[in-house]
Amino acid sequence: MLESYLFVYLLFAVIQLLVGVLANGIIVVVNGTGLIKQRKMIPLDLLLSCLAISRICLQLGIFCINLNVLSLTEFTIFPDNFAIFTFVNELGLWFAAWLSVFYCAKIACIAHPLFFWLKMRIAKLVPWLIFGSLLYASIISVLHSKHTRILFQKIWLDLFSNNATAQIRELSVLQRSFLVIEFSLPFLIFLFSTLLLIFFLGRHTWQMRNTVTGTRNASMRIHISALLSILSFLVFYLAYYVMPALFFSQIFKLRNPIFLFCLFVVGSYPGGHSVILILGNPKLKQNVKKTLLHSKCCQ
Repeated sequence: MLESYLFVYLLFAVIQLLVGVLANGIIVVVNGTGLIKQRKMIPLDLLLSCLAISRICLQLGIFCINLNVLSLTEFTIFPDNFAIFTFVNELGLWFAAWLSVFYCAKIACIAHPLFFWLKMRIAKLVPWLIFGSLLYASIISVLHSKHTRILFQKIWLDLFSNNATAQIRELSVLQRSFLVIEFSLPFLIFLFSTLLLIFFLGRHTWQMRNTVTGTRNASMRIHISALLSILSFLVFYLAYYVMPALFFSQIFKLRNPIFLFCLFVVGSYPGGHSVILILGNPKLKQNVKKTLLHSKCCQ
């Protein structure tokens, strides 16, 4: 029998799963419908669709972790499928990083030859970036299944047993370093492009504040909206990196309220950012409004 606060957490976890699957499902359905009608998909829609599919799988994996933590399923299930979870997780992080690069290249204006080259070719590079991410995530998942998987399995076992701490200390520095470097690559790319875009939008908005009339006023509102969306994404992305670091440090005990809060923050990333993407994308936002209006008319 679950304690009261664990039952409340399970309820929030179910809502989190439904929101994440629904938000990412909308992105996939809208872009998929456009592909069927127009027989082509623009690079941004392709990247968003791949990101949404990976996040649906990630959201399901995180929900399985929640069930494991609440002892509603056997805890050995997740470590045995760690390679699959690693593949989906790594793929989603890379897609999010490339999405940040895409927005930075399309929105920001920087007088540098390399940036100008990227701005002109980013649309053509998107399929290659997706293919490269798939290849990289596949290689990493194979390496995890042979080596780095041990690290997570021992930490996972330590959450359910007090006798596994000594085993964790036996892991080599190479294994730990490999794990850190592997997850840091997409994070560094994302962080650099996002901070660059935030700097550009912030500076541009500051320059426009004294000349707010007519079209410029509308343009300024768009820039502020884009800036808030990017800042929100930055918060979600940073939280998604920080919380697993806290898990691996083993500061909190299993099923502790603080531990559950951290796990809930991690699970909010796949759905939370997708909701922000829908609200910031006119086509997706318009299709959501049409769907809601249609459902009201049917009722």
